[in-house]
Parts: sequence; C-alpha cells; structure tokens
Amino acid sequence: METVYDFDEVFPRRGTHATKWDAMPADDIIPMWVADMDFRTFPGIIQALQAQVAHGIFGYAAVPESYYRSVMRWFSNRHGWNGLHRDHFIVVPGVVPAISAIVRALTLPGDKVIVQTPVYNCFFSSIRNQGCQIEENRLVYADNTYTIDWDDFEQKCSDARARIFILCNPHNPAGRVWTRQELQRMGEICRRHHVFVIADEIHGEIVMPGNRYLPYASIDETLADNCAVCVASTKAFNIAGLQIANIIVKNPDVRERIDRAVNIHEVCDVNPFGLIATEAAYTEDGAAWLDQLNRYIADNYACLKNDFAGRLPQFPVTKLEGTYLVWLNCAATGKPSQEIAAALLNDHRVWVNEGEMYGDPTNSFIRINIACPRRILVEGLSRIADGLQKML
Repeated sequence: METVYDFDEVFPRRGTHATKWDAMPADDIIPMWVADMDFRTFPGIIQALQAQVAHGIFGYAAVPESYYRSVMRWFSNRHGWNGLHRDHFIVVPGVVPAISAIVRALTLPGDKVIVQTPVYNCFFSSIRNQGCQIEENRLVYADNTYTIDWDDFEQKCSDARARIFILCNPHNPAGRVWTRQELQRMGEICRRHHVFVIADEIHGEIVMPGNRYLPYASIDETLADNCAVCVASTKAFNIAGLQIANIIVKNPDVRERIDRAVNIHEVCDVNPFGLIATEAAYTEDGAAWLDQLNRYIADNYACLKNDFAGRLPQFPVTKLEGTYLVWLNCAATGKPSQEIAAALLNDHRVWVNEGEMYGDPTNSFIRINIACPRRILVEGLSRIADGLQKML
C-alpha cells in the first residue's frame, strides 16, 4: 500500500534560520518569494540524516560510488537519460556556484553569454562577475505563455563573441518545460555557431500534469558533447541548505577545464549531509513522495488560477508547466513591478518577487511561490488579490 503524505500540515519555520521566513521584517508577513518550499522533506531523507547525526563525527566528505550510482539510476529510470558514467560528474556545493565556475572556465572577459529573459536573476551575476556581457534573447509573451524568438536566438548565437548559452530547463520564472523539438532546435543552433550550452535543470523534477521534463543532454549525442548539465536533488526535495549539486559533462576536455575552475575557486568540497540526502531521495519511495508533491503543487496552481479568474480576471496567470513559481501579469495596475511588490509587502503583508530582477522587459510581472500548505496559500493569495484590487 502506498504511503500517503500530508502536505497540508503547517510546520512553523520562524526562528529556524530560514532565509524565507527569518529575513522578513515582521512576523505577520507571509513569504511567497524565494524558491524554497514550506513542506517537510521526504521522511526517508530525515531518517538517513538522523542515522548520520547519531554517528557524531562530521568530517570532510568523499563522494562514494553509491552516490554516483543512485544519481545515474534515478535519471535513467525517471527521465530516460541513459549512458551516464561516473566520470562525467563533477560534484559541487550548488548549481549557482557550478554555473559561475563553468562561465569562468570557458570564457574570457568581454565574451558574450546568452540568456532568455525574463530569467533567474543569479545568471546575471554569474556572467557579470566574470567580466562577460549579457546577451538577451527575450522570450515572446503571448496567450499567457512564452515562446522563443528563433530568428533573434540564431542572430545572437552567430555573434563571433558569443561563447555560452545558459538554458533554464524548466524555465524560471516563465514556467515553460521545453519540448524535445525546442531543445533540439536550440542545441543545433548553438552547435552550428560553436556556442557552448550550460543547462540549469535544478527545477526538472517539478512538473505539472501533461508535461515532461527532458534532460538536455539526453536529447541527442551530438548535443551532449557540447554542454554541461547542472542538476540537484535540492529543489525537488526541499534540501537546498544541504548544498549539493552535480555538473554532468560528457566531453572530457571541457570537463577538465571546468574541474580546474571548480578547484581553483575552491567550490569542490561538498556537504556530507547533501550526499546522504540525495541517495535517500533517489529511491522508489522518494519517487512516490515526489509524485504526490507534484500533484499537490498542481492543485495549488489550480487554486491560484481559479482565485484570480473569479476575483481579478484583469491579471492573467502565466501557464505553469514546471517549477512551483507562478508568473503573474500585473500590467492592469499601470505600475512597475518594484512598486507593486513593495505595496504588497508594506501594506498587505505578503512578500513576492518583482519581475524587474529577472530582466522582465515590461516590468509588469511578479513571481509567486506556491510551494506551501494550502492554508498559507489561500491567505497569501487573499492578501495579494486585495492589494492588486486597490491598485486598479
């Protein structure tokens, strides 16, 4: 009999050093901003960590062969990504340090790095910190979803100074889960113009019904030779604080360059608890927990859509195919996203992210984190709706 997990249970997080909750200026604010869930992780992870705590020694960690086997088995069984080898892996403390290390390894100051805006804000700092230029292939917004401007993408890739394309798959905050055809086309354009692909796939496990996450490197062998895929168990199982991620690179020459950058910049040591938690997550029971989590988040998304359709149809909800981050169009207010987010925080006690930080060219969107128990979601949505209604 399948174990049924209770995602409705509210676990108080204030006072636990949680960035999402303890960074707030007051206790009456509902945080719906940073990409961190308010659900307890899979119980198998907790049990595995408790066993290690009982051992009582917390020294430096060596990555065991069992870790590589569990990750490779997970991606083969769950996502059809076969042909992985443990030598393809560079294990690091997180996806953001991974992306920064790859950019350092494969570019020189002044090179161009392509991103598809609006996009995860840390991409910008990873590019700028290396002295590279950000090249925006702006996604096209229509009918409450986003598509790729293919002519512009090809033009950006054909620039002689373009070295890297950072793919966000699934896309944060646009909510797209890219199809096989889209991934193939992006990859072929990049390969044709000698642009290397960094695939940030940290949100790959969170998908809505009817959508399927495909690891970029699993699409085609020729594409796999021209990419580095960054994956982690952390978003899906709510263990980001355990700081563990994988850079998966098939090309040995490129992998050596990336590994050198990882070691030069001292982001090579990993958290032993992250290793243990990932092995515990990537099991049949962990998969069952994750399936139930995805259904719960899908129901939360339906709750949000129904709420806005009934109370505020002037505010279109972007179609969510993956992630637990909803992108809401607030153009009806006529106000910039910074002003909208500030008013919701100060006057209505709910914290969301403004679209400006993601390079939203319209500056009219806000991002809402819906990965929380339904009771918190409903109260947060009520506050957001009240605030937006007053801005009309």
